[in-house]
Amino acid sequence: MKARGLAINALIAALYFVVTAFVAPFGFTMIQFRLSEVFNHLIVYNKRYFLGIVLGVFLANLFLSPTKVDIIFGVGHTVVSLLITMYIARFVKNKLILMGINTAVFSFNMFIIAYMLKVFAGAEEIFAFLWLILASEEFLTMGISILLIYFLNKRLHFEKIL
Repeated sequence: MKARGLAINALIAALYFVVTAFVAPFGFTMIQFRLSEVFNHLIVYNKRYFLGIVLGVFLANLFLSPTKVDIIFGVGHTVVSLLITMYIARFVKNKLILMGINTAVFSFNMFIIAYMLKVFAGAEEIFAFLWLILASEEFLTMGISILLIYFLNKRLHFEKIL
């Protein structure tokens, strides 16, 4: 990756971290509302944003999460979800539809975070409920951000930045 690509990915990671820090008081509980999930949609425009998004998740979980196991599960959730979306992008070219699919993938895969909470936060009895709540929050956050990213792309051209 060239210096420009590294710099842009570093900026994405930094923005992810700052936005996550802003909501950290309620972003790392059993109810997770993370505005920084908006950056996950960048993968729809260019797969080279992968590094910046994953690094942002890693740094946010490393420095902000009360449980360091979130580094493994949070990063794992992001990597798996991004890879699935990147694969689907080979077949779906419409960016709005692909962001909708990306939202569904990230939301469904919240079972990974629910499992982490089940095991490490002692929430065994409410796994299905946690998964539903976490998936709903992810769906809401990423769903609302579809139009934001879509219209920002009209101005910024995310495909061409990297």
